[in-house]
Amino acid sequence: MVLKEASAYLGVWLLCTLIPPLLTAFIQITKEERDCDEAVILPAPPDLSVHSTNMKHILTWSPVIVPGETVNYSVEYQGEYERYYTSSHWIPSSWCSSISTPECNVTDDITATVAYNFRVKAILGTQSSAWSTLKELFNRNSTVLTSPRMKIIKDGYHLIVEFEDMGPYFEFNVTYWKKSPNSQELYKIVREGGSLEHLVTMEAGAEYCVKAQTVVEIIERSSAFNQVECIRAQDESHLLALVLFSSTGLILLVVGLPLFIWKMSQLLRYSCCPVVVLPDTLKITDSPQKLISCKKEDIETCDTVVRVMYSEELFRSWIQETL
Repeated sequence: MVLKEASAYLGVWLLCTLIPPLLTAFIQITKEERDCDEAVILPAPPDLSVHSTNMKHILTWSPVIVPGETVNYSVEYQGEYERYYTSSHWIPSSWCSSISTPECNVTDDITATVAYNFRVKAILGTQSSAWSTLKELFNRNSTVLTSPRMKIIKDGYHLIVEFEDMGPYFEFNVTYWKKSPNSQELYKIVREGGSLEHLVTMEAGAEYCVKAQTVVEIIERSSAFNQVECIRAQDESHLLALVLFSSTGLILLVVGLPLFIWKMSQLLRYSCCPVVVLPDTLKITDSPQKLISCKKEDIETCDTVVRVMYSEELFRSWIQETL
């Protein structure tokens, strides 16, 4: 009897001890299953691809649409080293953690010319989708290289070229030549864009042509050549004619201007004070200081004499009286 009661008490004690942990474990498992079911509801981003032009790499995918909600995305990548030597470790992208746009600039993540893999997952609140990965690995040596944009400049007789700045990996292979029969092509490597580079000192009146292609040594590839551009150097004969014309004009200005001023002063002088030519009968041959004397008894027989003075004498007398 005692043994039966002890067994009963032992059974009750075991049930009270084991049931709570079992219930807790059951609830946890149920919650995890529910979370997994909710996570499966959010689809993984489809259609992953990398678009690469001139060593700028953009990862894109189709957006996950949830009505009335904003879905974010996280991106991770895996290089050759991570794939083979670190148990397939994935590294979060430098700029694409919890972003809202369905694209990611992964240029800074790709630092070697090896095969890279990328994966993306969608995030909505506490839900996360499964990871989507690239169907084919990406290598930066598959980037599309475009012909460089170029500007040629004529500075006197110096031929100068300028390229757009396309980034640290780019150099420019320049081919230039004088446009004439049996001319020889010349070559030059421009190490960076965004600066002026002197090519050649041109001959007077000659025409020179230039073309170029981009070169990326780290992937051992180059683009097609751009369109040929030509420019003509200034002709010395035209320059000489311009110098002679300018010199002649300067001489005429230096000599002609004083002559013009003197002539205008003469015209103004004779217009204001014209010279009057007197008849010989009115001219005084005696001294201007000599007075005409008449005797008192001869007054009636005397005629009045009018003295006519030259305009120069009048002008001089007026100045003397004024001073």
